[in-house]
Amino acid sequence: MTDLRLDDALGLLADLGYAGVGLTLDHMHLDPLAPDLAARTRHVARSLERLGLTATIETGARYVLDPRRKHGPSLLDPDPDACAARVRLLIRAVQVAADLGAHAVHCFSGITPEGTPEDTAWQRLAEALGPVLDAASGAAVPLAIEPEPGHLLSTLADFHRLRHALDDHQLLGLTLDIGHCQCLEPQSPADCVRAAAPWLRHVQIEDMRRGVHEHLPFGDGEIDFPPVLEALAATGYQGLTVVELPRHSHAGPQLAGQSIEFLHKAATEAIPAPAKGGTP
Repeated sequence: MTDLRLDDALGLLADLGYAGVGLTLDHMHLDPLAPDLAARTRHVARSLERLGLTATIETGARYVLDPRRKHGPSLLDPDPDACAARVRLLIRAVQVAADLGAHAVHCFSGITPEGTPEDTAWQRLAEALGPVLDAASGAAVPLAIEPEPGHLLSTLADFHRLRHALDDHQLLGLTLDIGHCQCLEPQSPADCVRAAAPWLRHVQIEDMRRGVHEHLPFGDGEIDFPPVLEALAATGYQGLTVVELPRHSHAGPQLAGQSIEFLHKAATEAIPAPAKGGTP
């Protein structure tokens, strides 16, 4: 929804019946580096409350820290000052999430820098997340790291490697992207949901094809969605499930309407309404 003003985007989502928003901290909506962040965050909090929306804070903005490097610098950057800039951004995101009453803060590892041994990259990631998890603990806001194709942490198995390295930290959770499950996980997306359930703090959803990391509108890929939504319901997951089509902002309003209609239909197929007089 980056082609819309934030207030307009929030109003549209509320009118369409969405329960909340995945709010990416970036220059076009809530810029984490611009002055008066606290005051601007209070304005967003009032808008969310007025519209009856909740939020998850996303930190996947492409060029928010460096206008020349997509998603740079990352938590894996060999330059300590560059890595610290990403850590500061995530800590700031935790504060924004706390001020908005958001469900979680999303993040990802980043791509392993060229020439960096794998063990060094994993150690660097665990160390960089230490102060972020400290902030998350102080704010009581979960950190939800996302397995991202091409990144150091790209699979559910990688998440568990990090979780064990951080002694199963209570505030370290998982962002599960349903399309990524279709793209590269050995299990089906529904089975991924069930396997991830104990650590699930945030869910992103879109269509995708096997082996191709391209976020697609619903129906343009290969995912069977009713089993996915049935699995989510069975886990008792209470966070947001956000539609993620980052390259479709030009058609944001139209796709937002089509997406929620598709998901409502898929949810009805997954979890039929009880018969009249039956147990809900």
